[in-house]
Amino acid sequence: MKQNTQTLRVVIVGHVDHGKSTLIGRLLHDTDSLPDGKMEEIEASCKARGVPFEWSFVLDAFQAERDQAVTIDTTQIRFQSEMRDCVIIDAPGHREFLKNMISGAAEADAAILVVDAAEGVQEQTRRHAYLLKMLGIEQIAVVINKIDKTNYSSENFDAVSKDVKDYLASIGLHASFVVPISAREGDMIARGSDKMDWYTGRNLIGVLDSFDPKAADMAAPLRFAVQDVYRFEEKRILVGRIETGSLKVGDTLFFSPTNEQAKVTSIESWPESEAPQEVRAGESVGVTLDQKIFVERGHIGSHTQNLPMLSNVFKAGLFWLSNKALSVGNSYTARIGTMVTKVTVQSIERVIDTESLASEEAAQVERNRMCEVTLRARQMIPIDPYMENARMGRVVLYDKDSLVGGGMISMQGCQDQRVSLTPKSENIFSVNYLVTQKMRQERYGHSGAVFWFTGLSGAGKSTLAMAVEKDLFERGYNTYVLDGDNVRHGLNSDLGFSAEDRTENIRRVGEVAALQADSGLVVLTAFISPFQVDRDRARGAAPERFHEIYIKADLETCESRDIKGLYKKARAGQIKDFTGIDSPYEAPDNPDLVVDTQNHDIETCVQQIVSYIEDHVSAGKGKEDGNIKPEKILSVSG
Repeated sequence: MKQNTQTLRVVIVGHVDHGKSTLIGRLLHDTDSLPDGKMEEIEASCKARGVPFEWSFVLDAFQAERDQAVTIDTTQIRFQSEMRDCVIIDAPGHREFLKNMISGAAEADAAILVVDAAEGVQEQTRRHAYLLKMLGIEQIAVVINKIDKTNYSSENFDAVSKDVKDYLASIGLHASFVVPISAREGDMIARGSDKMDWYTGRNLIGVLDSFDPKAADMAAPLRFAVQDVYRFEEKRILVGRIETGSLKVGDTLFFSPTNEQAKVTSIESWPESEAPQEVRAGESVGVTLDQKIFVERGHIGSHTQNLPMLSNVFKAGLFWLSNKALSVGNSYTARIGTMVTKVTVQSIERVIDTESLASEEAAQVERNRMCEVTLRARQMIPIDPYMENARMGRVVLYDKDSLVGGGMISMQGCQDQRVSLTPKSENIFSVNYLVTQKMRQERYGHSGAVFWFTGLSGAGKSTLAMAVEKDLFERGYNTYVLDGDNVRHGLNSDLGFSAEDRTENIRRVGEVAALQADSGLVVLTAFISPFQVDRDRARGAAPERFHEIYIKADLETCESRDIKGLYKKARAGQIKDFTGIDSPYEAPDNPDLVVDTQNHDIETCVQQIVSYIEDHVSAGKGKEDGNIKPEKILSVSG
């Protein structure tokens, strides 16, 4: 009778031909977990093929695999020990099948690393061990397989064990157990072995029964990953999984990234039975709330204390699997828990050699290499670093529908933007102005607005902004330019060019521009502002009066201009994280206006912008008294 009802998901990894499939086949047999008739089927198949009986054939789901005598897919199969239910994930060992391994290993609670007693630690052993680290799997058992081929030598076992332990320690991992086994003969799988009286530790089943990762998950802060929202008989039910912590009826759930909260009124169960009052880590549940707040797939529910970080920038240690190299500026789809979002590679910090553990700077990451990168999402996402929450701190990357990489999340050197987005001051109240926007419009002859110029360095943002300002001023408009360089001399002189400082730079400018527009000014801003999420935040400061203008010119054109010599310095490595060179630029998703400076002269571009601005700020536009031009008002008053 099982004493523990929690299911343990274990990934089995190791170098090709070190005996993973044989181990799993024997494991299933020795725990009486094979379906009825399976042994007879395998024996008949082997006889018909004229090959010796192979335990590995238990897992072979495809005829092609038997013909090739290798495992080419991730296979999941259940078995039961006396203690619990287990799901074994068999991950391929060949380098070309690593993407299947990563999709399986990403869901595992624990891992078994299989090492051949005769061959010892190999390249794939190191790769797979490093991948386990990057996926945040800490519960690890090492099995030294094929011990029978070394005549059950304790000296051989000790030597291979030391090599494995030393490598794991060098990458920050620790093996909870190292077990000598013979998968073919069944030694130390579900029973002991009279041939290894020198080994006094647990057999493999005993090792699996000792793993209890859910205990650590229970101790972690609540993380309820929302999978979907259902409507059922007038109820609005949030469905998802309790990844860590616990949740009770009556608890207040705080949802990120929306920062909305509501109380849990019920925990639903299917089929209908007495509704539970509490759920714990590992359980998939449905909950109802006392308020109809906005919640959707990918949102994370937590208690009001110990919130996840909130950011659009994070670091990741990745194992790269795609034939197409990872490069700065490339965009991918990232999955973190149930959250799916677009991310752009902002920088490559280093590339790691799994054999020597040496790291190097590189412009791109080739297939089957490890790397550390900084990723920037196009929206705010709730984040838990792996070191603080292994369950939530994993990321998997896709290029279209193809899995290309995965690893663990770090926020080292990145800011928790929840802090910067939360007002620090208290007892703040909105002020009702005595001078209204309508009064300002009647006085100035036009409304205030923000015209946000974005584009690469050298595209012509500042040049156009200054020329447009002069033209508008001569037409009688109250206008002002906020330029990137000028703002950094004063308001933002305390900011550098890190990802966090760039975000704060744009946030401050967006707020200032919104205030100026509210005062009736036609505000022109000239900032590279390379990331869409930052521009969207600037729009949020003045949503009804914000216009995104894309000053368009390709990198080659901008670099050929290079009036300030910045591209030359960036190419020489004298300027780091320079947009377009080693930091990406995200062109606007849906700009209000595109101005092509690559194919049009300054005069044409200025006229295009001025016409657009006049159409959107001229007083009386759309009203019965017609379109009153500012210069006419000034001539009457002056």
